[in-house]
Amino acid sequence: MDLLLLPAVLLVISNAHAFQYTQLAQYIDGHQENYVETLREWIAIESDSSNVLKRPDLHQMMEMVAQKLRQMGGTVELVDIGEQELPDGQTLALPKVVTAQFGSDPSKRVVCVYGHVDVQPAKLEDGWATDPYNLTDINGNLYGRGASDNKAPVLAWIHAVEAYQALNMELPVNVKFIIEGMEETGSNGLDAMILAQRDTFLSDVDCIIISDCGWLSQRPAITYGTRGNCYFYAEVSGPKQDLHSGVYGGAVIEPMTDLIGILDTLINPSGKILIPGIRDAVAPLSDEEWRMYQDIQFDLDNYKSKTGINQLMYSNKVDLLAHLWRYPTVSIHGIYGAFSDSGTKTVIPAKVIGKFSIRQVPDMDPAVVKKQVTDYLHSVFDKRKSPNTLKVTMVIGAKPWLADPHDPVYEAGKAAIRRVFDVDPDLIREGGTIPIARTFQDVTGKSIIMLPIGGFDDGMHSQNEKISRYNYIEGTKLFATYLNEVSKIKKTSV
Repeated sequence: MDLLLLPAVLLVISNAHAFQYTQLAQYIDGHQENYVETLREWIAIESDSSNVLKRPDLHQMMEMVAQKLRQMGGTVELVDIGEQELPDGQTLALPKVVTAQFGSDPSKRVVCVYGHVDVQPAKLEDGWATDPYNLTDINGNLYGRGASDNKAPVLAWIHAVEAYQALNMELPVNVKFIIEGMEETGSNGLDAMILAQRDTFLSDVDCIIISDCGWLSQRPAITYGTRGNCYFYAEVSGPKQDLHSGVYGGAVIEPMTDLIGILDTLINPSGKILIPGIRDAVAPLSDEEWRMYQDIQFDLDNYKSKTGINQLMYSNKVDLLAHLWRYPTVSIHGIYGAFSDSGTKTVIPAKVIGKFSIRQVPDMDPAVVKKQVTDYLHSVFDKRKSPNTLKVTMVIGAKPWLADPHDPVYEAGKAAIRRVFDVDPDLIREGGTIPIARTFQDVTGKSIIMLPIGGFDDGMHSQNEKISRYNYIEGTKLFATYLNEVSKIKKTSV
């Protein structure tokens, strides 16, 4: 090739890419009503994974996902992941996991999109302004349970692939999907399925994309880390049955008093965890992280307003974000076995169970946290000289997840966001826990990226959950663009 012609050739290639994006964006804009209608159909399915009575709806939801992907010509399977044992000893079939593949060109990169289509419980009487299972469009916001978490993001990925197909554009990468129906209750059976599929369905995957998260502000974001979660039960047992406080109060040492006493020793009013050694393994905040936190768009006053409080634990942005994302915290969630209905009841409960969790961060280990918490609570309890008994159990031990925000798949995400939104994204971490990210990382050893499209005010898990039409449609463009950007990465770099 004549080197003098090279700039012109590059210009043609550049224009071809620009024209391709323009076509995709125009197609997506022109079909947004179809996308909203599909979301409405998905929202109408009450796929609440916590309610065993809704299990038929959950099976229907998985079939609907599979049928949608089949209609697009994908290679689709419904993978049986076994049964769930209920507290009463009965077993119930778990919803099958949908896997799908589009494209099998060995010269192309392979991306795998993970998502879920089960939802948190929702009832109109919980305080919803609209029927949670009837998608309602108000001022550009699409209200419905599961709209943001996670049905719209899953559909946006599907629509992105559909747009390429409809325009007869070759997919720039091979695309795989893993869509589950038990994420909201712990992804029962999924870890075993991923391990079983490591050398088959997942063997040629170069990166895994998760969009089960949201932005921190109005600026688009990319998530590169989440905290883990150690969830504990502290059970204090005393009398053989509940007692009348007028007859026995003052004569017995009450289990509730012991429980409140030991729970009060977990954390002080300023937020410091009092368990010895709990922060010894926490990685120090680096200078680079500190600079990144300085640049993140985050409004403390808006955060306070959204939560309905007038004072936060920390008064500046960097400290607050650091304690939300990369330091451990203790939260006390409830007490089981105590009287909790309205009215009065003068009872001394014979057994009470306190529930609390510790969000953990790199480089904390759940096994070490379990021993630290158990040893500490028993030492505190022993000092009370109580005749009651204490049992400490860790029921969840999910590890934190952390990726390299300079990984090529993140650079592709930044480029895609700049193309669609014309801004640089915030690079953020999540305070919550998404255990599947760590599972994918440990099992496959591949790059994991969280590419959210949910808004900061979507109200995931809350009343009046929504996703804005803007985020849904522009998010679809983002995903279509990301497929193109990630295709540019050298295969050996992923």
